[in-house]
Amino acid sequence: MLTFTERLPASRDITVNFTLALTAEERTRSRHRYENSEGTALYLRLPRGTFLQDGDLLRSQDQEVIILIVAKPEPVLTVTSPIPVNLMRAAYHLGNRHVPLEVAPNYLRLSPDPVLQAMLEQLGVECKEEVVAFKPEIGAYRHTH
Repeated sequence: MLTFTERLPASRDITVNFTLALTAEERTRSRHRYENSEGTALYLRLPRGTFLQDGDLLRSQDQEVIILIVAKPEPVLTVTSPIPVNLMRAAYHLGNRHVPLEVAPNYLRLSPDPVLQAMLEQLGVECKEEVVAFKPEIGAYRHTH
């Protein structure tokens, strides 16, 4: 089994051997066994507290294999509003609940939750279910919930 222990700085000169698509939750695991799309067993043994991002490169323990981490499409709830203050209000209420949240200038994105969706719709924002790459904020103190 290939064991990956090191995150590399972004570089255009590196040859990638495998791509590993991970959900937002999977990208928070620093020690875990996965299989890539070709069926190859890959084990991550990264420093505790490592949070992987879309586009990260990891090097194997033997220094010979490089994998590219990509954000795997997953079910999400995308929140929009033509009124910017409503979107800000939604972000405030979701933040109070410590919900992992992707923040963009024109939308918020979170994991589907019918209770949160009802709350958001009462705040006057639009909610749409999608299957896309989810890239939540890591947090000011470099942790997620």
